[in-house]
Amino acid sequence: MNSDDPLCSAPVPAAAIGGPVSHSLSVVARLHRIAAGRVLRCLGLYPGQEFVMMHLWEAGAVRQSELIKSVGLDPSTVTKSLQRLEQAGHVRRRPDPADRRASLVEATGESCGLRERVVAAWAELEARTLAGLDQGEREELLRLLGKVETNLCPEGDRAVPGAEGMPCEESGPTEPGTRGCAG
Repeated sequence: MNSDDPLCSAPVPAAAIGGPVSHSLSVVARLHRIAAGRVLRCLGLYPGQEFVMMHLWEAGAVRQSELIKSVGLDPSTVTKSLQRLEQAGHVRRRPDPADRRASLVEATGESCGLRERVVAAWAELEARTLAGLDQGEREELLRLLGKVETNLCPEGDRAVPGAEGMPCEESGPTEPGTRGCAG
């Protein structure tokens, strides 16, 4: 993105005037997702697939239903991602020996090279995201984002003054590689 991009230079809309931080977080999250998508495209991945792979690399073989809960994505999105990842040779699915109705999903040995490339891509994205911030600012940003994450986690709703009147919806865990709601 450059400063000529409307998303980068748009003022806070009048309807968001009561939430300038929330608006800014939304814009930054969207820009980050776009930047991540560009980096991932070079690896042959769609956004979100890296989280599926990160979970599988860490957890080993898991039931597909557990994977869906762990990555906090829509079941149809995970199913489509798994189909694409399986076609690319990065994952394999097989019946769960403990319950033939369930499927186990696991990363393949061939995905090891992809893992190294994802690590490098995330390091590149981190460098771009934090360019111009010194180490103290980076640590402070991480600390503050951790607090915001805690506030937004479902169990955090009860601890936030004024959150009692906020609409509630079920949500899954945060993306792998983050601190997570369980803290």
